[in-house]
Amino acid sequence: MDNLDINRLRLETPACADLIHLNNAGASLSPQLVTDAVFEHLLLEQRIGGYEAQTRSVEKADNFYHAFARLLNCNPREIAYAESASRAWSLLFQALPFEPGDRILTCQSEYVSNYLALMHAARHRNITIDVVDNDENGQIDLQQLKRKIDGDVRLIALTHVPSQCGTIQPVEEVGHLARKNKIFYLLDACQAVGQINLDVNRIGCDMLTGTGRKFLRGPRGTGFMYVRNTILEYLEPKVIDSHAAQWLRKDQYVYRDDARRFELWETYVAGKIGLGVAADYAHSLGMPAVQNRIQMLATLLRDQLRAIPKITVHDLGNSLSGIVTFSKEDEAAEKLQKRLQAEKINSSVARRGNALLDFERRQLGDINRASLHYYNTEEEIERFCAVLSQ
Repeated sequence: MDNLDINRLRLETPACADLIHLNNAGASLSPQLVTDAVFEHLLLEQRIGGYEAQTRSVEKADNFYHAFARLLNCNPREIAYAESASRAWSLLFQALPFEPGDRILTCQSEYVSNYLALMHAARHRNITIDVVDNDENGQIDLQQLKRKIDGDVRLIALTHVPSQCGTIQPVEEVGHLARKNKIFYLLDACQAVGQINLDVNRIGCDMLTGTGRKFLRGPRGTGFMYVRNTILEYLEPKVIDSHAAQWLRKDQYVYRDDARRFELWETYVAGKIGLGVAADYAHSLGMPAVQNRIQMLATLLRDQLRAIPKITVHDLGNSLSGIVTFSKEDEAAEKLQKRLQAEKINSSVARRGNALLDFERRQLGDINRASLHYYNTEEEIERFCAVLSQ
């Protein structure tokens, strides 16, 4: 679909009639058919039992793998379900074959959960974290990244779209460097999937993780991972069960030969079904059209914010996402968020403690964040800015 039917998309999102939702980087509003898919399975469990409902819904649950394969341009066997993006990222990170003395290259804009995992590994596994600075556009400095690569670098861990600013990282250029130097490449696409057209083969990442609740518009408590089939033999899951591996004899077992070696048997079946529906919904709209509209709306918002006295926009870069960060002089971020919410406008606060490396470098405290989706409108942006101006 080249042109999005915004009126139809808003009708399929009931909450649009009651509020202005600019917190899509936190959790988007789910379309009606995603909610219906989750409820339908929960009601089936209520009527006939959990195991029996799972057996009856095998095809719907399996659609999750095919839906994400279509969305990311990969094989369904390279997709696995997880309870969250953080869980998916941690499972893959912990499975990597680190050795004492290995180095991990990451970026200045890394998110708190990922960086905590890096520090934890550095403390307990005798490996080193090497942070690559941002360039003048707020993106990872590719020349510095190139200079830092040597034989000790085991992993490049990068966040595609940082949650605390609108920057879009040059993930394909990083992928080229990783492939050229035979380095594992783990990409956090938590804020990218659902708003940016992703192709894992074009990006060149070995692993990619994301969540359901953000721009993908899926249920909370759902996530996914992509694992390139050529690296599976190098990854050893830290937790397995009868779903992830086969018990051959008393002292022998073998992992699954696909990405589902990172799953466990017990799972949120209704959420998995709903997440697959959300991925299909995004794919059916056409991700290039989705990305173009989100970026158009975000550009419009930034332009209008810059025209408001006492407002400072903090986004850097020539390529920006639907995440817009700003602050207002003499009004604390949390107070402003609550004032907006009283006007039925949802927004968020990007907290210093969640992006410590980036905010320390830019000398920022907590700031406000508005994150737009394709179902937002120009009229909503005008209303948002009018309330800010009061």
